[in-house]
Amino acid sequence: MSNPSMLKKIVLPSLLALGLSGCATAVPPVEVTRFHIDDPARNGTIAVEEMAGNPDVGLEFRTYAAAIEQELQRVGFTTAAQGAKSDYVALVSFRRTFREPESYGANGKPVSVGVGGAVGSGGYSGLGLGIGINLSGKPKGQVFTELQVQIRRRADSTTIWEGRAQTGAREGTPASQPGLAAQKLATALLGGYPGESGRTITVR
Repeated sequence: MSNPSMLKKIVLPSLLALGLSGCATAVPPVEVTRFHIDDPARNGTIAVEEMAGNPDVGLEFRTYAAAIEQELQRVGFTTAAQGAKSDYVALVSFRRTFREPESYGANGKPVSVGVGGAVGSGGYSGLGLGIGINLSGKPKGQVFTELQVQIRRRADSTTIWEGRAQTGAREGTPASQPGLAAQKLATALLGGYPGESGRTITVR
């Protein structure tokens, strides 16, 4: 006869592992491109500010700004005290767009879609993101999130580092929510700072 206590010790860890596995794969990959001068700063005081022309403004911006501020601290910068003049400024811009399910093919299966652009003093060119997701049942739309950051030396406004991260997620999934997307994009963008200049990588 099976020992209930022993069975519980075997089954519960297995279920927990499955749950953690599901969480680990909940967020789609992020495409990241970075540009920087030869030896960008890795410390000093920094203030996070909204980039001019940021297409999405309001309370949601604070979510992305807070995620970037946290990652900047991880790589060695110190958040400037309120009202103090910082050594550097991190300009943040984000954009969330929705792609209707009509982007799917006539057979009901999703097709590859892209988000592209050419912005920034570093010379972004043709940066694209291809997403292919298998869905069962009625297809849903896609939410695409793009985060752009420029780090400038405040004394002369020189851009010493800039990067862009973007990802897409199916509408209604946890990965499409601003909080999770902001943290994932910020971590991918500033992870391994400053990163290889001019190279596009995929962060999972």
